[in-house]
Amino acid sequence: MSSSSRVLSTSMNVLAATTVLVTAVFLGEAAGQTSDPVAGSWRQWGGPTRDFMSEAVGLADSWNEDGPPVVWTRPLGLGHSSIVVDGGVLYTMYRRSDESARRGGRGNRGGGVEASEVVIAMDAATGETKWEYEYPSEPLNFRFGAGPHSTPLVVGDLVFTVGTNKQMHALTKETGALVWSLDLIDEYGAPPTLIRPAVQAGYGGNPLAFEDTIILQAGGEGQAVMALRQRDGALVWRNGDFLIANAAPLLIDVDGQQQVVIVGGQTINGLDPTTGEILWSHPHDTDGDMNNTMPLWGPDNVLFVSSAYNQGSRALKLTRQGADTNVEELWFTGRMKLMFVNAIRIGDFVYGTDGGFGPAFLTALDINTGAAGWQERGFGRSSLVHADGKVFLLDEDGDLVLGRVSPTGFTTLSRAHIFDTTAWTVPTVVGTTLYARDREKIVALDVGR
Repeated sequence: MSSSSRVLSTSMNVLAATTVLVTAVFLGEAAGQTSDPVAGSWRQWGGPTRDFMSEAVGLADSWNEDGPPVVWTRPLGLGHSSIVVDGGVLYTMYRRSDESARRGGRGNRGGGVEASEVVIAMDAATGETKWEYEYPSEPLNFRFGAGPHSTPLVVGDLVFTVGTNKQMHALTKETGALVWSLDLIDEYGAPPTLIRPAVQAGYGGNPLAFEDTIILQAGGEGQAVMALRQRDGALVWRNGDFLIANAAPLLIDVDGQQQVVIVGGQTINGLDPTTGEILWSHPHDTDGDMNNTMPLWGPDNVLFVSSAYNQGSRALKLTRQGADTNVEELWFTGRMKLMFVNAIRIGDFVYGTDGGFGPAFLTALDINTGAAGWQERGFGRSSLVHADGKVFLLDEDGDLVLGRVSPTGFTTLSRAHIFDTTAWTVPTVVGTTLYARDREKIVALDVGR
């Protein structure tokens, strides 16, 4: 671990004592499921079931003209890490900067930003800092926004993070004490960035917990994907020679067999999460390995994958035939191209904002045919969360929209402008509070009735 890393905490524990506690937790519970068993938590990218569906109920059907009441707001640095919630504490990551880096960024290759990143824990009720952990992190090509880009993952009593430079840390969630750290570049020879992009802004994948491991894209010969042991970071398996991307891994069940889906730079891949064996692969090539959006999985065994950069959306039907997985492409369309935002699936329709570098359209796609049920203007590229029969849509211009989606259209219930800088981070909805951030601050909004 680096001697320049430091922990800033309101309460410090001795690391040895913490390690004993963490070991006890791992012996006492089966950690690391994709489904989050704790009510009122949001402990991973995509929420409790990794599909941007919130368990929240009792939410308002409209707001007044000023928007939902602000519970608290506070400054926060640059970065695109989303916000995870566990036990009344928020966890995210950021990078300190000056005003020019927050407001500008075009053509900025690290200017105005510090050469370090921060993992922060905040009180969910007040926004007050509980602890921070800071470590060195070299700025990369940040012309479209500085890293960190990855979202923390909470499992048991640990918080796992992956930074811009592929540095991984396991911290205790109570105090931020370092349990272990790992540099994928120095220790495994992983390439520092994606291979083909014109703008190489650093690591943006979101790790996945499976049983007692963490699964993530790493990159390099024979190690496109790795599984690391949660308690100490030891390598469990590594496999794959395909180009990697920033899309988050997704754990699915195909006719009784668990598989982890990895959307790489040129292919969609299914792996055995226990051994790393590659079970199947299907073409999905974009310009510059820019597959950024986590796929969606449905109860009908249909996998939805979407990318911009001269690509589009496709649906794959996965079925088991003995020991083999059959992959059937149901359809492909250019009517939805998700650039970096997420999509949600409700019933037989997928909803998301189509758009590359041109206009964005909120779009509904029929999962069975790929046909566009409808498209609607009036939104920038947007992140979506579904809760209590409604959709929270945060567009890149800082507008938060409350609405309802259906196969026949979108109904806007309320709209509020909450940010003045670019907002590329998906919001989090836990209980009756929505947490959101841009490149300048983080806010907690009361969205209850």
